[in-house]
Amino acid sequence: MKLSDYNAFPATIPIIVEDEIFLYPFMISPIFLSDDKNINAAAKALDENSLVMVCPAKEGKEGGRDFDSIYPAGVIGSIMRKVSLPDGRIKILFQGLARGKIIQKIGENPLTALVDVITSKPYNEIKLEALLEVLREKVRTLANVSSYFPPDLLKTIEENHEPNRIADLISSSIKLKKSDAYELFTEEDVEQRFMMLIDYITEEIEASKLQREIKTKVHSRIEKINKEYFLKEQLKQIQKELGVDTQREEEIEEYRRKLESKKRYMSEEAYKEIKKQIDRYARMHPESADANVLQNYLEWVLEIPFGKYSKKKLDINAVKKELDKDHYSLEKPKERIVEYFAVKELLELRGLKKSEGKGAILCFAGPPGVGKTSLANSIAKALKRPLVRIALGGLEDVSELRGHRRTYIGAMPGRIVQGIIDAKEMDPVMVLDEIDKVGRSFRGDPTSVLLEILDPEQNTHFRDYYLNFSIDLSNIIFIATANDISTIPAPLRDRMEFIFVSSYTPQEKFEIAKRYLIPQELKKHGLKRSELSISDAALQVIIEKYTREAGVRNLRRRIADIARKAAKELLENPEIKKISVTLKNLDKYLEKPVFEIETADKVPQVGVVNGLAWTAVGGDVLKIEAIKIKGKGMLQLTGSLGEVMKESARIALSVVKVMIDQRKLPIDESVIPKTSKERDEGIKVDPSEVYRRYDLHLHIPEGATPKDGPSAGITMATAISSILSERKVRSDIAMTGELTLTGRVLPIGGLKEKLIAAYKAKIKKVLIPKKNYDRDLDDIPKEVVDALEIIPVTRVEEVLKESLL
Repeated sequence: MKLSDYNAFPATIPIIVEDEIFLYPFMISPIFLSDDKNINAAAKALDENSLVMVCPAKEGKEGGRDFDSIYPAGVIGSIMRKVSLPDGRIKILFQGLARGKIIQKIGENPLTALVDVITSKPYNEIKLEALLEVLREKVRTLANVSSYFPPDLLKTIEENHEPNRIADLISSSIKLKKSDAYELFTEEDVEQRFMMLIDYITEEIEASKLQREIKTKVHSRIEKINKEYFLKEQLKQIQKELGVDTQREEEIEEYRRKLESKKRYMSEEAYKEIKKQIDRYARMHPESADANVLQNYLEWVLEIPFGKYSKKKLDINAVKKELDKDHYSLEKPKERIVEYFAVKELLELRGLKKSEGKGAILCFAGPPGVGKTSLANSIAKALKRPLVRIALGGLEDVSELRGHRRTYIGAMPGRIVQGIIDAKEMDPVMVLDEIDKVGRSFRGDPTSVLLEILDPEQNTHFRDYYLNFSIDLSNIIFIATANDISTIPAPLRDRMEFIFVSSYTPQEKFEIAKRYLIPQELKKHGLKRSELSISDAALQVIIEKYTREAGVRNLRRRIADIARKAAKELLENPEIKKISVTLKNLDKYLEKPVFEIETADKVPQVGVVNGLAWTAVGGDVLKIEAIKIKGKGMLQLTGSLGEVMKESARIALSVVKVMIDQRKLPIDESVIPKTSKERDEGIKVDPSEVYRRYDLHLHIPEGATPKDGPSAGITMATAISSILSERKVRSDIAMTGELTLTGRVLPIGGLKEKLIAAYKAKIKKVLIPKKNYDRDLDDIPKEVVDALEIIPVTRVEEVLKESLL
């Protein structure tokens, strides 16, 4: 197909705008049309059997389909084929025939214009031939340094003699900016066109040479690196074959250096053991199984901070200040802690620390949430020593503390040595948490290891199985914590001095919440003090009705509940600047109350007595109930009672029987069931018949809660006396104390928690054993002592005198 087959030029033909490629007259190229104007232009050309001109879009104006967005020149050609695609686009096969230029704009949709062919100016053939030879030489040079010209294209350029065709072929092969390509495309002077091409190719040759040089250098460098890597790997393999490993030698030398730097701080035994293992490791083949075990051992032992101690000297004033800052109340525990460190400071000042400074190990004992672990944190903070916490709850394996022997796979040092390594000092504060919950199994008894760890006479030479040498633990400040000391084995108890951290009174909880808990929770939840306030009355109700504990852990949780809801409310309602929690809106922030202790009944009852009990979460008031049923003097006990309480009940019944027999407990004849003969004949019945003709049922609610302990004797005796004599028990009185068969009242434990429980339950009068009254009353908070009438008792008769109406 030729240009002469169509109408003569200038001619009015449709214009197709091409955004991507720059077309040349010799090209047959597929073009994809999606724009309506382009599609209409192609349809018009096909309908009218006319030519079409493809114009390139100007740089930055791709997508435009008007005359301002296109260059006013392009390729005139014909549409050989048109295909409709499934996605709505049109594919045409376009054949370029000649260069053309727009003379006059005709229409916008589709774009049509009056177009003429670009003709070349006359030229000097000799000069042009010379330029063409230079151009071909440059093309050959560029072909050697780049991949722009494949051999068949080079052959076409060499054999072709049409100047414009040669220029178009070369232009289409090299990378040109669209503006430069357009300038070259529209140039009518062939000589100038060749000159421009020579300049462009010369620049491209230089750029290609530079790229090639850079690639060569990079490639050489990569080759060098790869060569070095392979040579090094070969050298390593050769060294291994010969039994020489320089990297391993460097590691061994590093181990020796570390050992020598710590030599003067460690015992001779430790130095010899580590040195022996380093020498053994150096002789060992690196691929053997024992090599890894030994290497792990050396890395562990050389991490032990031999010779590193806290630089801060003991100062009891700093300890006292830190304890007062972090803890409200707890006067006795804080005083005992300060005394403990006063002794250590005095020994240190007088140079007796190493020889004489072997004091007892402190153990904080008390219910959960009263601040045992936080006391240890405060001590570590005051002494500026690292704190190491070792949780002993459920620990059964002796190796966890003493370390595993190195014959076992995965062996490692015990927790004590690991704690020292983590602390990076030989004298940290080490908290042995939950020491009362250490277990015993076929793996051994960990308490026996704790005996050695905590005994000041033995812990200077504590032997860890993994280390295989003794280590001095005497500089560590051990602090144990426990909930119930009765479960700690007696030999271990003997090595510790117990500081009892008891329950808090409601007033103490109130102060702790105001001073510590509320500010801390506000900070944790991102709240400012000005954004949330809890009224004093609301806080007191939270303490009394929303928590059941000896400490303040649940109180902290309730405050956190309020803080979370407040944070959500502030975010959902930006107009709210402050949230105030009062008695009126407390139920909005907390769910229904959980009453901690049932308050005392207002009306006295027969067979119902308030008993005081100690539990793991503090004191509690338990109502002991008794009823009598016609029977033969049997005793039935319910309420999940332990063996000790069952024995207390049987003792109490025997004591009451003796009192009835001795007429110390008067029994009205009317309360004794009589036979018809006794009623008819007016026979007088012996008072002892009251316990022979009735079965007694003793119950302690709630039935699902297990109960045990030696402190309910006088309470059960009072309940039995009340039900048998049908005398009411004062409802505002509570009692605690164990009973002997002869009627003596024995002392009990947990008095502070029990009296606090009575105080919370609004009890007015409390009966306690006289020995407890004489020795323990100083430990009871003043507000509790002032609110209760505390009466000491020595015998059961005094108990009945005070309690029965």
